Amino acid sequence: MMANETLRTLRRKERWTQAQVAERVCAQVQAATGRDPELDANWISRLERGAITWPSGDYRAALCVVFQVGSEAELGLHPKGEPAAVPPTHDGSSAPANETSNLHADTELSARLSRLAAATNVNALVLEQFDADVERLAREFVSRPLPLLVPEIRTLRTDAFRLLEGRQHPSQTRHLYVLAGWLSGLAAHVSLDLGHQPSASTHARTVVQCADIAEHPRLRAWARSFQSLAAYWTGDYRRASDLARTGCEDGRGPGSGTITARLLSLEARALAAGGDGRSALRSLALAHEARSNAEPDERPGIFAFPEAKQWAYTGTTLLAVGGNEHIQRAITASNRAVELYQSGPEGDRSSGDLHAAHLDLATAYLASGEVEGAGTELAAVLGADQYTASITIRLRKLDTLISSGPYRDSRPVVDLREHIHEVTARPALISTPTEPR
Repeated sequence: MMANETLRTLRRKERWTQAQVAERVCAQVQAATGRDPELDANWISRLERGAITWPSGDYRAALCVVFQVGSEAELGLHPKGEPAAVPPTHDGSSAPANETSNLHADTELSARLSRLAAATNVNALVLEQFDADVERLAREFVSRPLPLLVPEIRTLRTDAFRLLEGRQHPSQTRHLYVLAGWLSGLAAHVSLDLGHQPSASTHARTVVQCADIAEHPRLRAWARSFQSLAAYWTGDYRRASDLARTGCEDGRGPGSGTITARLLSLEARALAAGGDGRSALRSLALAHEARSNAEPDERPGIFAFPEAKQWAYTGTTLLAVGGNEHIQRAITASNRAVELYQSGPEGDRSSGDLHAAHLDLATAYLASGEVEGAGTELAAVLGADQYTASITIRLRKLDTLISSGPYRDSRPVVDLREHIHEVTARPALISTPTEPR
C-alpha cells in the first residue's frame, strides 16, 4: 500500500486539517447531489495512506472541486490495481511528448468544465416543491390568519436566497429568481397590510429586480401593480397612475392573465382620486374590456385579480368621479362585488375586499342622503377585531365625510362616529389576513 503524498501535500499547502477537508467534501457532495454523506477525518486519512485509491465518482468530483484541480490524477487518485499517474515532464527534448501532454491537458480542461457545468444545488423536485409552496401561500394569504403565514414566507424566502448563492444551471437560476420574486411580493403585501410603507417599497423593488434578471414580464407587471397600489395608499395618485401605466406599457408587455385588467383598474382608481374623471372612466372601460380577453392567471390567490375585486375597484373609481349618475353606478358595482365574494368559495373570500366594498356603499349612501343605509353597511365592517392599514384609512376618510355632512349631529351618526374612532385607534392588523386594495 503506497501513501498518497500528492493529496497530503495539497492539503498541507492549504493548511487544512483532515477534518476540514472532510467537511468541505461533504458540503460539495450535498450541494451537487442533495445527499448528506457522513465523511470524517478518518476517511481523508485513509485516502492519504493509500487505503482508498479510487473513491466513488461523487466523492472524486467533490475532491476535484475542493482542491480546484482538473482531474483525479492531480490528486494522486487511481483505480485499484493501476499505478498512480505520474505528471508529464516538460523538458523540451521530445516534440511528440509535448504534443501528447498538451492534448492531455486540453482533455482534462474539457472534463473539468463538464463537471463544473453539471454541478447544481437544486433539482426539478426542489423547484417543484417551491412552486407548490408559493401557490399555496398565495391562496392562503387571502383568507388565512397572517401570523400563521409570515414565518413560512420568511423561511421560504431565506431558502430561495441561499440557493441562489450556490450554483445552478441557467434555467434553474431563472426559476429561482422568479420564485424569490413572488415570495418577495408576499412579503411586500405583509408590510403594506401592516402600514409599513418603506418596507413594502423595499420588497417591491426586490420583486422588480428579480423579474428583470429572470426576464419575466408577468412578474414585473405585477410588481408595478403593487407599487401603484402602495403609492395610492400614500395619497400619491399621480405616481400611482404612472406606475400602473408603466406596467401596461412595458416593452415586453404585461403578460397574459388578468394583470392588464388589474393595472388599468388601478390606473382608473388613481386618476379618479386625482381629479381626472374623464381619463378614469376611459381606463375603467378598458379594464373591463381587458378582462373579457384575459387568460387564466399564472399564480392564484393574492397574485390574481378576481372579478369581485375588479367590481370593488370599479365602485371606488365611480365614487371618486362623483355625480349622481356615477354614484348610482358605484352602488351597483359595489353590490356586485359583495355578491360575488359572498357567493364564491370561502377560501377565495377576502374579508378586506368585502370591508372595502361595504365602506364604498356606506359612502355612496351618505352622498345620496341615505343615512340608514350607510349605517347598515358600516355595521357589516365595524364588528371585525382588526383591519388592514388601507381599511383604517378608508374608515378615517369616511369619518371626515360624516363630520362635514348635514347629518353629523344626529344621534345614529354620532354613535357611528364614536365606533369608528374606537376601531381606528386600535393597533395595526394582527390576525386579519386581508390584503390592501
